[in-house]
Amino acid sequence: MELLIADDHPIFRKGLKEILLSYFANANISECSNGKEALDCILKTKPPIAILDINMPEMNGLEVSEQVQKTNSTTKIIILTMYRDQEMVKKAFKVGAMGYILKDYAVNEILECIEKVKTGGKYIGNELHNHLSELGKEDQKKFELHELLKALSQVELKTLKLVSQNKTTKEIAELLFLSDKTIENYRSKICQKLNLPPRNNSLVLWISENKGMLNSISEF
Repeated sequence: MELLIADDHPIFRKGLKEILLSYFANANISECSNGKEALDCILKTKPPIAILDINMPEMNGLEVSEQVQKTNSTTKIIILTMYRDQEMVKKAFKVGAMGYILKDYAVNEILECIEKVKTGGKYIGNELHNHLSELGKEDQKKFELHELLKALSQVELKTLKLVSQNKTTKEIAELLFLSDKTIENYRSKICQKLNLPPRNNSLVLWISENKGMLNSISEF
């Protein structure tokens, strides 16, 4: 079996090679220390499986995968990295990777990943899959929050933002050149649109509970 490992850390390459040889005793394993070297080797020798880190000199693993995909190479790419964020996983599969696992779990998952990818399947490590599920829930909450905010008028959104900055009704009225009563009416309408109970502190409590997500929404 032909395999390629590309990682700029020689100690990690050596450890991974030993793990792979314990599974595939007769494997012919090539080693590369940068992305350019890995791409040249993949295009020249066409190994069935190439295992790439993302952070490498010359070219990163995603750039290598993208170039391999453009050449219609039969080499299947597995990304083995420390990156666990959702966007990086999406980018990897978009540029042609077939597997994505974390270095922390390589010992437990690399064999299963290789076997799955060899047969044309895609593989995401179990720990990463659990992590992405949680991120997916956060994205859903953020989407729902975004939809709620879309129901607010511009002046209501400004009012909400000022409330989140701990401004009093009087201070908000002065900043927006409106009366205290008008601001109270806006606060009441905001509560209705956000489906909040008619309590004096319900809006403040809601802001406190959603502060992190509110700050991540560009419109807010």
